[in-house]
Amino acid sequence: MDGQYRKDIYPGLGVAIILKKDQRSGKLTYGIVKSILTSATFHSRGIKVKLEDGQIGRVAAFADDDEIVANS
Repeated sequence: MDGQYRKDIYPGLGVAIILKKDQRSGKLTYGIVKSILTSATFHSRGIKVKLEDGQIGRVAAFADDDEIVANS
């Protein structure tokens, strides 16, 4: 599983995303998926999602609850 396939991502999933402003540095932002913004089934740089806190970015990795809490 990785963040490139839409079928692997769903609302409520814990993820690490890369925000547009952090693309050069690769800094990860953790949160819970609120909605999926990419309509394609695959995207080479990651499926674009909106987190519950309103931030938008591309999924770089999947995260568990401990990572989300620790990085909030």
